[in-house]
Amino acid sequence: MNKLAVITGASRGIGKTCSLQFAALGYQTVLIARNELKLKQIAEEIRISKPEVPNPFLLAINITDQKSIESGIQKVIEKFGRIDVLVNNAGIYLEGTSELSIENFEEQLNTNLTAAFGLIKNIVPIMKKQKQGYIFNIASRAGKVGFAESGGYSASKFGLVGLSESLFRELAGFGISVTAICPGWVDTEMAYEAGTLLEATEMIQTLDIFKAMEWLLNLSPNARVKELIIESAKSIH
Repeated sequence: MNKLAVITGASRGIGKTCSLQFAALGYQTVLIARNELKLKQIAEEIRISKPEVPNPFLLAINITDQKSIESGIQKVIEKFGRIDVLVNNAGIYLEGTSELSIENFEEQLNTNLTAAFGLIKNIVPIMKKQKQGYIFNIASRAGKVGFAESGGYSASKFGLVGLSESLFRELAGFGISVTAICPGWVDTEMAYEAGTLLEATEMIQTLDIFKAMEWLLNLSPNARVKELIIESAKSIH
């Protein structure tokens, strides 16, 4: 039976790379994003490049809608009966701190933190039943350092790092690993939206993030990594 990976924010950036790479490893993938057209395009790319791999299961939903998450994950469990990996990757960046509107502050919290919690809440029970699983929470360096003009984003990512640490300790006895991955500038659309001054070749590549996950998944069962900070060389001072 193929292992199964659930990936949020699967339509672009880190999520798209993880979708393609997990499929290349033979995983049954569950791809979650709002943009159904982009999800279908990625699914077709997987079918063409790896025809022997199971077809991706697509959930075109808004992850801030908790009822949609609950319903979607229930469909996955009913159809496949297992979830081995969760990649909580979906996120948004809105610039600002004190001048940020309450609505935009809450939007970042809902997308970057509460949605991740919703996925975890619905997936942990099946992982406990399996007595194994791996949860990757894609946080950020902004979840370790509060950068100016990014207070709303940092608050959401600090929260995600804290949630990860609690789960890291809480779930260890159930055979479930939890790692917060905290990258600096990654070569994605979001990096340019956030105003990076680095060239694409100077940033962390999305494949680097997946390779870090693959390395973690291949550690012995007793080796646990609470968090992984990945820096782009040009950003180290």
